Amino acid sequence: MIDHISVGVSDLERAASFYEATLAALGLTRVVTRPRTVGFGKAYPEFWINLRDGMPRVASSSGVHICLRAKTTSEVDAFHAAALATGGASDGAPGIRPHDRVRYYAAFVTDPDGNRIEAVTFLEE
Repeated sequence: MIDHISVGVSDLERAASFYEATLAALGLTRVVTRPRTVGFGKAYPEFWINLRDGMPRVASSSGVHICLRAKTTSEVDAFHAAALATGGASDGAPGIRPHDRVRYYAAFVTDPDGNRIEAVTFLEE
């Protein structure tokens, strides 16, 4: 349903370093670099970061987050660890999230600008 998504960042190089490490855990790499934007993906840019001059930190109360699919729980763990190692913050450690319909394993992080990103994989019953 969704072809690609983008988030604003205040420092393109800092954000690119963060996302290179964090998204690599999910099999995405940098595929496009332009003066004010960087695109990550597997075959084409699916996740973009865009420089926004003077952008304030994203408010934690915004309620917005982006969820990316992981293949395994170890990918979720690696995503979370890479985010913390490159300037992000934990917004929910890796673990099972019970839900009324499915069980899934996820981790939440915020990037250096406050964008909330989740990695998730669904568990077999």
